[in-house]
Amino acid sequence: MARESMKSRVERALEVERRMEARYGARICPLDFWGDPFKLLIAVMLSAQTTDKSVNKVTPVLWEKYPTPLDLSYANPADVASIISRIGLYRVKSERCVAIADAIVNKYEGHVPCDFDELQKMPGVGRKTANIVMNEGFGKPCGIAVDTHVNRIAHMLSFVPRDVKDPNKVEQELLKLYPKEYWGKINHQWVLFGREVCVARHPRCNTCPLSDICPSEILGD
Repeated sequence: MARESMKSRVERALEVERRMEARYGARICPLDFWGDPFKLLIAVMLSAQTTDKSVNKVTPVLWEKYPTPLDLSYANPADVASIISRIGLYRVKSERCVAIADAIVNKYEGHVPCDFDELQKMPGVGRKTANIVMNEGFGKPCGIAVDTHVNRIAHMLSFVPRDVKDPNKVEQELLKLYPKEYWGKINHQWVLFGREVCVARHPRCNTCPLSDICPSEILGD
């Protein structure tokens, strides 16, 4: 099969988004954060290697006891750990909760910085988390949040070279294909698609709405 031109890849990427939009529309953030960037930041950090549903079960109790960055900055990590113990890596995450709150209080005057680079200076905050906070918390998309679902689907659709596995590099490849107006939607839509159709172990290619434009299905990978 001839190598796909960039023009053709962009056209195919836009068609993927049109179909994703038709299927999922503009979905809201699955994490409960009540419009507060601070609560969103903590919730996204807690969601690593854990389901959003599990995070939503523990955060109401967490916010009842520690409603502000100042409150959480004074918390004993062991007490935080007891609240979030139902989620994965809860001990590490409890330490990180307190460290993030402390940074917000002492470096950013008690407010989550509305700045992509500054967000990544906080403990445990990488590009994916910063992207979600900027998009969902501040309505200012700065990129595409690449998690395991987005990474896998990008490769299945041959939007990314096979040897590019690093999420940050995958993001850069996707940014070449999608105009900024699409950035904020892709993560939500692709995560849902990855859970429902393009499942990691057993992708449901026979019912996939992208099968006619997916090289992995066309070539039988």
